[in-house]
Amino acid sequence: MSNSKTLVLIDGSSYLYRAYHAMPDLRAEPGNPESPATGAIRGMINMLQAIRKDVAADYAVCVFDTSGPTFRDTLYPEYKAHRSPMPDDLRSQIEPIHEVVRLLGWPVLAIQGVEADDVIGTLAKTAAAQGVNVVISSGDKDLSQLVDSHIMVMDTMSGKRRDVAGVTAEFGVPPTQMIDYQALVGDAVDNVPGVSKVGPKTAVKWLAEHGSLDGLIAAADGIKGVAGQNLRDAIASGQLALSRQLVTMKTDCDLSAEVPTLPVLDALAPREPDTAPLRDFYERYGFKGLARMLGGAAPEPDALEAVKAGRKPAAKPRADQATGDMFAEEQAESDDATTEAEAAQQRPLDYDVVLTWEAFDQWLAKISAAQLTALDTETTSLDEMRAEIVGISLSVEPGAAAYIPLRHAGPDAPEQLPADEVLQRLKPWLEDAARPKLGQHVKYDRHVFANAGIEVHGYVHDTMLQSYVLEVHRPHGLASLALRHTNRTGISYEDLCGKGAHQIPFAQVPVDKAAAYACEDADQTLDVHRVLWPQLQANDGLRGVYELEIATSEALFRIERNGVLIDAATLARQSNDLGQRIVQLEQEAYDIAGQPFNLASPKQLGEIFFDKLGMPVVKKTATGARSTDEEVLEKLAEDYPLPAKLLEHRSLSKLKGTYTDKLAQLALPRTGRVHTHYAQAVAVTGRLSSNDPNLQNIPIRTPEGRRVREAFIAAPGHVIASADYSQIELRIMAHLSGDESLLRAFHEGRDVHRATASEVFNVELEQVSSEQRRYAKVINFGLIYGMSSFGLAKNLGIETKAAAAYIDRYFQRYPGVKRYMDETVEFARDHGYVETVFGRRLYLVDINGGSGPRKKAAERQAINAPMQGTAADLIKKAMVAVQAELDARQSEVRVIMQVHDELVFELPEGESDWVRTEIPRLMAGVADLKVPLLAEVGLGPNWDKAH
Repeated sequence: MSNSKTLVLIDGSSYLYRAYHAMPDLRAEPGNPESPATGAIRGMINMLQAIRKDVAADYAVCVFDTSGPTFRDTLYPEYKAHRSPMPDDLRSQIEPIHEVVRLLGWPVLAIQGVEADDVIGTLAKTAAAQGVNVVISSGDKDLSQLVDSHIMVMDTMSGKRRDVAGVTAEFGVPPTQMIDYQALVGDAVDNVPGVSKVGPKTAVKWLAEHGSLDGLIAAADGIKGVAGQNLRDAIASGQLALSRQLVTMKTDCDLSAEVPTLPVLDALAPREPDTAPLRDFYERYGFKGLARMLGGAAPEPDALEAVKAGRKPAAKPRADQATGDMFAEEQAESDDATTEAEAAQQRPLDYDVVLTWEAFDQWLAKISAAQLTALDTETTSLDEMRAEIVGISLSVEPGAAAYIPLRHAGPDAPEQLPADEVLQRLKPWLEDAARPKLGQHVKYDRHVFANAGIEVHGYVHDTMLQSYVLEVHRPHGLASLALRHTNRTGISYEDLCGKGAHQIPFAQVPVDKAAAYACEDADQTLDVHRVLWPQLQANDGLRGVYELEIATSEALFRIERNGVLIDAATLARQSNDLGQRIVQLEQEAYDIAGQPFNLASPKQLGEIFFDKLGMPVVKKTATGARSTDEEVLEKLAEDYPLPAKLLEHRSLSKLKGTYTDKLAQLALPRTGRVHTHYAQAVAVTGRLSSNDPNLQNIPIRTPEGRRVREAFIAAPGHVIASADYSQIELRIMAHLSGDESLLRAFHEGRDVHRATASEVFNVELEQVSSEQRRYAKVINFGLIYGMSSFGLAKNLGIETKAAAAYIDRYFQRYPGVKRYMDETVEFARDHGYVETVFGRRLYLVDINGGSGPRKKAAERQAINAPMQGTAADLIKKAMVAVQAELDARQSEVRVIMQVHDELVFELPEGESDWVRTEIPRLMAGVADLKVPLLAEVGLGPNWDKAH
């Protein structure tokens, strides 16, 4: 969009229904079912406040439907006939909603005989024609037909954005074809008939082939099958033409009576809220917290006395204690830990709620003087990039904590200190690296404060990471840690907010209860630290790993914050291509089978595979059914075409559904970038995982999978760089085993797979064939993962006896590798764990006590885990070293992703030479192993081209 003015159009009818169903049953008088319902009113207020914060609107209007008929009802009396009557509780809130929208400064339009969608369509196109940018705030997919270069649909409640590329990615057709698409598929909610048995896939396929609905109608006689006959019937009966009329939004409604200045939009300029009557409205409907936020109300200290008085009543454990209950009877692991646990259980609690500047100043003085402060936030969301602070808790000594409520807006919420001023006064302390801070999962809190414009420094401890380093095989949630190490239980989030559809936002929790919960979090974090930190101090190796994790946490915060730019148009094209290929594969599968069938139904697959086509049964499920899982399909695909089609169909459907359809939708509106979340305390090997989206699972072995990386792009004037370690696990194997032949191959810079082939096949290095090198590569990596002769045979497509001979020959030529494997398994049996080069412990619970298969698996893990874990440690060290260098240079180079052994950068084109030379040097220098580390860098306009 251009830099012109912006019109915001709010689909009020859509949101009032969603607010009604999303909010709890709030009443003007809490607990009195006879008093007016207020849930939808409050939901609308929240939504409007969110829009006002997210979008700077020059013009704005909130549009509602009215109760009378429209031209569509005349055209088709059954239009919307299936909709349930509006609930009385919602109907009673419509007029108050209109009133509060106006009091908040937003114009309201509700025009008798005209649907809200048509009003929105007319205003959107009128504004766009003048070059005004239009943001339609709605969750209604029907509005997608309005989208163009000036018009975007944004769902404020879910964060989804539909611009031209977003519509194309989501539906498989561009906005210009949405009317045709909707006419074909119909709309069950509005009772638009469409064409019988024609769903989204068929509609997309037809429109791609024929260009438009008119083109499809012209070619209808040539459309085969049941769907083709249904299409011809819909054309002949007029049903298709009717559907097109019903779904087409009017963009030329006469709005001159309601907006007399049109096409000039000045009448739609939003006003400042009308404070005095707005306060009266809030008081009338029980929104006391909102009224107090407007000013002029007295504090209510009585509500907080229960917390200030001392220890809270017992409450249910937090949700994640279900995992930790098995440890409830365990004794602490040292005398110091036992002492701390007993003290935590027996002491009185002194929890404060900070509602005055005097109390705030007292706590600011405490944390400024403290040697260590436990810091925690309560927020509006688990998504750290979107979360806003509701309150802050602090603890500087056992049993004492404070909660600073900032944005509680429940019916009885007391007057709170102004959030912006509190954060401004805390900012110097938060950003002071000399003020040591402690948290539980501090990366999340860093983001939350960063959302408020504060970059926290001085985080020296994280109890989640302490647990991850000391006890990687156990749960790391605060409730589990507190129960396991201090025998303390506490209040759960569900105790405060409820569950499921009835869960309320934390800001609606009464401040006294919220304070008890939040203070407990900070207090328990300090308690757990006092137990775990001495254990780390007593082991230099584990302490070093913990310090690496703390530094990695900060580096990951930077990477997540930077985000990655996504080319939505590229993804949309790929999605369309994949959709067409998927439809083609379905038809090819039907042709081979001789009938249509559900490709996702194991029962139908079994009947076609084994009964109709006579394929052999490879294996059965636990219940005795004939299996058609992926392993079976891969085996059958060696001899039969249908399983191969299904494998490709599954692969492409997953790629489309997981990445090409969704990646662009995950972009954060305020940055336009995708910000993945790296989980640091999940994998037992120390490796990172990512989610929302999972960048580490993007396929690279298929052309379609690799193409997805083309959509990861650089900003104008910038390029993407990819830096990864070369053969990192083989180099680690050489270091750990000390095998002379492997060490020599790496020191001489030889192709290690070619060198292995030379040794195993007993041929000169220059005579190694490409097939022998491929075999050697499988052997090298297979043995790292403890692959058996059976597994190697399967991978190479050879006899098990031949595979066993290759393994024997490998170990004869590389005896140090065999010795390392045997000694590592023996060490694991003796100690119950193995270690990385840097001292990370990787526990193997089945190494001695497991069943036969589980014990064998544990032995394979014992061999592989030190290599995987060391590789994880190395890439973390590289991240930390690279980020430190970038900070020292104040460089514009940004790390934007970490994927396995690879770091991905976005950089100005002028920094290309520096990255090519310095990044490999930094990555190679993070450890002194027996073999040189080698990092390779590629650059390009996108992630794919950077490889």
